Amino acid sequence: MKAIQIYDHSLCCSSGVCGVEDDQVLVSFAADVDWAKQQGASITRFNLAQQPLEFAQNAVVKGFLERSGQEALPLILVDGEMALAGRYPTRSELARWAGLAQPTLQPIRAGDCCSGGSCG
Repeated sequence: MKAIQIYDHSLCCSSGVCGVEDDQVLVSFAADVDWAKQQGASITRFNLAQQPLEFAQNAVVKGFLERSGQEALPLILVDGEMALAGRYPTRSELARWAGLAQPTLQPIRAGDCCSGGSCG
């Protein structure tokens, strides 16, 4: 199974549900990570404010931050290679990267609804 590493904004906390992103996006992402881990996925999250050495000691992450700055986080690596940057992955993306069966239902995320934000 592939290893997924998530390098988060400096404002995110260990629970993954605080920071500058839309709160519902972070809540949904934390649920997606929990789901993937329960299915056997290997996912590790790193926080810039709490684990700066993890960012500095990884050449891919360090180069990304030098080029794009921490505003471009989150950065997601799959087996050490950049897979996504600038947004959190969906449950389907996590499943695909981890080699899991695709989920049958996904939670509705902010912005996924009909135009204007109204589904009704």
